[in-house]
Amino acid sequence: MSDPAGSPGLSRKVGLFQATAINMSQMCGIGPFVTIPLMVAAFGGPQAVIGWIAGAILALADGLIWAELGASLPGSGGTYVYLREAFQYRSGKLMPFLFVWTAMLFIPLIMSTGVQGLVQYLGYLFPKLTTGQGDIVGVGVVALVVLLLWRKIENIGKVTVVMWAVMIVSVAAVILASFTHFHPSLAFTWPAHAIQLTHGAFWIGFASGLTIGIYDYLGYNTTAYMGAEVKNPGRVLPRSIIWSIVAIMAIYLLLQIGVLGVIRWQDMLDPNNVASQSVASAVLEKTFGKTTADVVTWLILITAFASVFTGLLGGSRVPYDAARDQVFFKSFAKLHPKHNFPVLGLLSMGAITAAGFLFARHIGNTATHPPLGILITLLTTVMVIIQALAQIAAVTVLRKRQPNLARPYKMFLYPLPSVVAGIGWLVIYGYADKANPGVHPIEWSLGWVALGVVAYLIWSRVEKVWPFGEKQIREQFLADQQAAELAGSAT
Repeated sequence: MSDPAGSPGLSRKVGLFQATAINMSQMCGIGPFVTIPLMVAAFGGPQAVIGWIAGAILALADGLIWAELGASLPGSGGTYVYLREAFQYRSGKLMPFLFVWTAMLFIPLIMSTGVQGLVQYLGYLFPKLTTGQGDIVGVGVVALVVLLLWRKIENIGKVTVVMWAVMIVSVAAVILASFTHFHPSLAFTWPAHAIQLTHGAFWIGFASGLTIGIYDYLGYNTTAYMGAEVKNPGRVLPRSIIWSIVAIMAIYLLLQIGVLGVIRWQDMLDPNNVASQSVASAVLEKTFGKTTADVVTWLILITAFASVFTGLLGGSRVPYDAARDQVFFKSFAKLHPKHNFPVLGLLSMGAITAAGFLFARHIGNTATHPPLGILITLLTTVMVIIQALAQIAAVTVLRKRQPNLARPYKMFLYPLPSVVAGIGWLVIYGYADKANPGVHPIEWSLGWVALGVVAYLIWSRVEKVWPFGEKQIREQFLADQQAAELAGSAT
């Protein structure tokens, strides 16, 4: 893609190992350490392992969609680029505008759940930590992440690999501790009637567990947002997505089964038990003692920090490409003059992350409506309409609209993964209100999208684009591909 005047553009510096590390660090942050009790609560027992398996299946199916789109359209912004290319023929710039509108909210709010989990585990090390002190620590963490991201991408890649290594060590320590003191009776003794396919309560619990599961797998698409900064994207992007999902799936299954083999699942539902708030620390304390638990808890905090770090790294690139295409505020297209990163995207998403963290700290205070669970549901529900479902459609639309576009990777068993992913996302969306009575996540998501449509109409009226002007059809990647082929034949 062409760069704006005076901009040097983004550099392709991220290789396969770094790309996979970025995805894995984002996927396996604080998530599983704080959501294992939520998953157990959703299923009502150790059969919660079903949720992790279901989440992995959905992540793999959806990951194959990301792999094809990312390999063929390796631009900065991920879904924004895919929706821009696919839906420009009928609805102009509406779909990419709506994606940026929603992404500017749900990406940093996902990061805010990581900050909240970090402060939650910090409470294990400092039991007297007050709510106000936790608020200060969380906002300080976000500020530190922004400061560390204020540098060149090649330097960030090195930092990310170090954080990835810490993540592997912390998860491995919990898994090792679990299986050295593993009791199969705890992990594999399911309550009577644990699976009742004819009962609505089971499916509500399943949908809730699937929502938690896919939340924990989110991050397999982080490098797709950085498509313009990835070396050899046709090869690296698909492999980084698929490899990270498979690796994290194995880690999550070992982690969930191992924890269930040490801690009684009933203890995870008791708000007065440490296992309900810091289950990994509880496992380490019970198996290897308090000192070891404290050390590994610090590693878990670093892991949580790494997930926020990589999430803001990828997310800050989302409005960048939109602004270059004049589908978002022009100021978001500016790069740092020295370090070459999107300045306003990083600052704005950092600010929303901090605000989301503070919001999450002060909503929901009951066992049936834990703040983190409510926030996860709201985030995934907002994300489903414009990102998940629209992107599934984009694969088919692009195959028909741009059949000659180079596709270094094509979805395996097409269109089966699209069908599986579509069903999974619809289950999450359709059961959101029933799984969270009184919260109304479907209504909130529809309201936010409707507000985005209004914002688009106002913006399009000012900019005189469709529906108040002509559609601007620009098959940018196909045009670049054809230009490169002509240049190659000329030489």
